Amino acid sequence: MKERIKTTALIMLVALSLLQSYLLAYSMPGLGATIRSDQDYVNAEPMGPAASVESVIFPEELIIHLGENKHTVIYPGTQFYEMILNQRIQGREFKGFQRSPVNVLDWEEVRKEDIGIELRFDNGIPVELLQKLLKLEGDLLFLNETIDRIWIFKTSGTEEVRTFFFSADGQMVYESVRADLTVRDVQDYVGFGQFQPAYTMTTDGLYIPDEPIQSTDMVFPYEVYSPDLMQRSLFFDPSTTRAFEDRSGSQIFTDGKMGLQVEQNGMWISYTDPAAPQSMENLLSDNVYASVDFVNQHGGWDGVHRFVNPMPEGAGTHIRFKQYVEQYPVIETPPFRYGYMRLRVQQGVVTEYARSLITLGAQSESRTVRYLPGGEALKESLLAYPRRGEVTAMFPALQAAPVDEKLLRFSPVWAVRLLDGTEEKLMDAYPGSYEPSRQNGQADSASGEALEASR
Repeated sequence: MKERIKTTALIMLVALSLLQSYLLAYSMPGLGATIRSDQDYVNAEPMGPAASVESVIFPEELIIHLGENKHTVIYPGTQFYEMILNQRIQGREFKGFQRSPVNVLDWEEVRKEDIGIELRFDNGIPVELLQKLLKLEGDLLFLNETIDRIWIFKTSGTEEVRTFFFSADGQMVYESVRADLTVRDVQDYVGFGQFQPAYTMTTDGLYIPDEPIQSTDMVFPYEVYSPDLMQRSLFFDPSTTRAFEDRSGSQIFTDGKMGLQVEQNGMWISYTDPAAPQSMENLLSDNVYASVDFVNQHGGWDGVHRFVNPMPEGAGTHIRFKQYVEQYPVIETPPFRYGYMRLRVQQGVVTEYARSLITLGAQSESRTVRYLPGGEALKESLLAYPRRGEVTAMFPALQAAPVDEKLLRFSPVWAVRLLDGTEEKLMDAYPGSYEPSRQNGQADSASGEALEASR
């Protein structure tokens, strides 16, 4: 009897073993650990278009030095800007960098007397990212630098062209002694600038147009991404999140770790992931790549954006992308938030993400010519500005404000940037009925002739 029981038990064990082997071999559903990985993400609905790192790296402005202390400024999105940068500079090679103290030349003398061009990057840009814009070859010392200006000029009385890259800390310059540039290139830059508005430089390096400059007041239709769409895009498993409202009326989604706050009547979000890795070692260039990829996957890009280097205390973790509408950047109009994306990145992992959910229509509904003040009117406004001593840059910009639930107005203004990186309105444009007294038609005609000649 005992032997029969042992035999039956053995048969059952063998049968169970065979059954288990069969189930493991064919991976029947419902068995095994329910561990999920990043690859288990279900891609959310596509939102805005994707962008590349190359598309967010470009100078804030081009300053053309015409000689005899005459200058002009050309802004992104304009025809001459694109022709100079894309057709005359990007295809050139810059090699053989020699390092020198910044006072190797009298730059004030160069600015006044020598024809040339400056490419300016506010707060500087790492050379590794600058290589996405220009063909650069240098040693490790140069490749680890952050550059805030590139100055190309022809020395007076000679046929020599010199090219200098300025470190953002203001201490060193790097001369490319084997730059693929000719005197004709520099003369072309100057030719493009001859019929542009004339600018005068202040003692602290700001450029002020001698006359009013033309801009445009625009009204665009817009739509808004739904908070639910962003929730599905940002959370690992949206089914585990819960939603509630705080005392201010903001809608908050959370899964117990990550949080998504929807503000400004559903038009602005702030996302946080506090459990992401923390480390003091952060490479700004790596974090920019990670930021572009993250935005591509979670919301996309509404129009053109430019990477803006954070302030030095950001330690490579704070990333900002400034939005452009046609040729001008958008500055914030408190309390309405719009015109930028802000991220915080730790070792390539995004821990904070703030952006607008507004997406503009393809074409404006209305456009009105407006003129931004120049000359004495602008100088007086700058002089009277309460924080004049903190101003590091002045530039034409747009302020955005909702007209109604479906329209957004962009009004031209003069803006200033301060030492702490904040940007504020300095001066509004003249009313739409204003017409400058100078002969704009002659200037426009001359500019057209210069464009035809360049072709």
